[in-house]
Amino acid sequence: MTDDHTHVLDFFTPRAARWDSRFPDDGPAYAAAAGLLGLRPGDAVLDAGCGTGRALPALRAVVGPRGTVLGADLTPAMLEAAVRAGSGTLIRADVARLPLRDGALDAVFGAGLISHLARPEADTAEFARVVRPGGVLALFHPIGRAALAARHGRAVTDDDLRAEPRLRALLAGSGWRLDSYTDEEDRFLALAVRQP
Repeated sequence: MTDDHTHVLDFFTPRAARWDSRFPDDGPAYAAAAGLLGLRPGDAVLDAGCGTGRALPALRAVVGPRGTVLGADLTPAMLEAAVRAGSGTLIRADVARLPLRDGALDAVFGAGLISHLARPEADTAEFARVVRPGGVLALFHPIGRAALAARHGRAVTDDDLRAEPRLRALLAGSGWRLDSYTDEEDRFLALAVRQP
C-alpha cells in the first residue's frame, strides 16, 4: 500500500461493520442504477470500490448466473462485510492497478467512489483499460451532489469533481465519453462510454 491509501483505510476500516446499517434504504437505488447500465445476461462487470457489496446483488440480477460480477476494494474490513452479499467474486485491489486483462469487462460500476480516487484521471483511465470499447462506466451515488454536500456540512460547488463540466473533462481525458448525467436529490448517476 502507498501513503495515498492511508486516508481511505483509516476512514473505512472502523466503519465497515456498521456501514450498511447507516444506509438501510439504498437497495432500490442501487437496483435502479444497475438496470441503467445496458448490461445483458452473460456480461462481465466490476464494482470498483465495492465496499460492503451493496451493488453486487443488483449487478448479479442484471448479468444473470452466466455473467461475471467482480467486487474490488482496498479495505479488508469492507471486503469481509461484502462476503455476506455473496453475489460476486471479491478481490482486494487498488482500483488504480486492477489485476485484469485489457478489455476484460463490459462495465465498471463505482458507487461513491470518485471522491476517494487518489489520481482521478489516471484511475478512470485504468477503468478504460479493463473495459472493452463501447463498454460503460457508471459513477453512482444514492443521493445527489447537493444532498451529499449537506450531509457533510458543505455547500455544493462547481469545483466538485462530480460537477458535470469537471467530470466531462476528466472522463474525456481518460478514454471515456460522458453519455448521461443525472444529479437529483435522490440520485447521482453519470454514465460514460468507453471510446475506441
